[in-house]
Amino acid sequence: MSGNEIRKRYLEFMVSRGHAVIPSASLLPENDPTTLFTGSGMQPLIPYLMGEEHPMGARLTNSQKCFRSGD
Repeated sequence: MSGNEIRKRYLEFMVSRGHAVIPSASLLPENDPTTLFTGSGMQPLIPYLMGEEHPMGARLTNSQKCFRSGD
């Protein structure tokens, strides 16, 4: 099974459980001066994890592009 097929099946599974699919954020964070790249799937969601309401609701899913580097 390819990576694209795994991603597609994962998102379909989550949608079938009532989650809304949100698009992947940019690899270059727009409003985070503390980092050069998006380094985890949670990073673009931090405002919503801290209590801000997301316009698509509380049950969200995505497949976030991220850049991992060894420090």
